[in-house]
Amino acid sequence: MELEAAKTLGMAIAVGLGVIGPGIGLGILVGKALEAIGRNPEAAGRITSTMFIGIAVTDALAIFALVIGFIIKFT
Repeated sequence: MELEAAKTLGMAIAVGLGVIGPGIGLGILVGKALEAIGRNPEAAGRITSTMFIGIAVTDALAIFALVIGFIIKFT
């Protein structure tokens, strides 16, 4: 296997596996936030702001996986 093909395959595996966790986490996070808002609509503002902070942190993990993938590909 050529080096360039191995780098491309390594990038695909790193990014693919690195995005699975945050994807599942975002689904759980949003689902639980909607459940909490359904149970207590008066706290929707606090729940929503906390949910957005959680989404930002979770998306950061996916961005780290993408950066690692680019490092694998272009070094």
